[in-house]
Amino acid sequence: MAEELSAATSYTEDDFYCPVCQEVLKTPVRTAACQHVFCRKCFLTAMRESGVHCPLCRGNVTRRERACPERALDLENIMKSFSGSCRCCAKQIKFYRMRHHYKSCKKYQDEYGVSSIIPNFQLSQDSVGNSSSGHPTFKCPLCQESNFTRQRLLDHCNSNHLFQIVPVTCPICVSLPWGDPSQITRNFVSHLNQRHQFDYGEFVNLQLDEETQYQTAVEESFQVNI
Repeated sequence: MAEELSAATSYTEDDFYCPVCQEVLKTPVRTAACQHVFCRKCFLTAMRESGVHCPLCRGNVTRRERACPERALDLENIMKSFSGSCRCCAKQIKFYRMRHHYKSCKKYQDEYGVSSIIPNFQLSQDSVGNSSSGHPTFKCPLCQESNFTRQRLLDHCNSNHLFQIVPVTCPICVSLPWGDPSQITRNFVSHLNQRHQFDYGEFVNLQLDEETQYQTAVEESFQVNI
């Protein structure tokens, strides 16, 4: 018990949040080379999209890890004894119970959203589109203006809708591989600022571009040597 408490004191609350989904870790896994930790689902999704790189630092990930990442069991155990503050109500909750708490915390649901209980809700067909550059564009769900990039949508909402609180579906969340079209966000602008400062799509494209450039350089080098 003393050893577990000593280990827990070396962590901060940030260590228990996934850098991809920005939520409390669920089934945490750890990369062997760089020791970065992610939710298992987030890590596997990132591997399908980006290939061979760590989603956080772009370090190499082995083929075995990409198929079956190693569980961070030590961190899971510490989450059972380490408490943190709810983002909205400040209640102290054991980290392994934090996601469960968010499902019942009214303040959290008002701030970040809750699964839809609105009958017959339908996602607008053009809330997510594609620009000529291949990057997704989005319609603002608060005023219906369209063709925003992620950053332009964030800037637009901060400038025009900062104090507007209306239940909507986040078009950026829906565009992600794990997006849920039934998820309702009650404070959309706050949600944007909290969840979408990081552009997952641009990161994946950068990863793929770098990999393509590397393969091209290898092939050209091989041809010169011949």
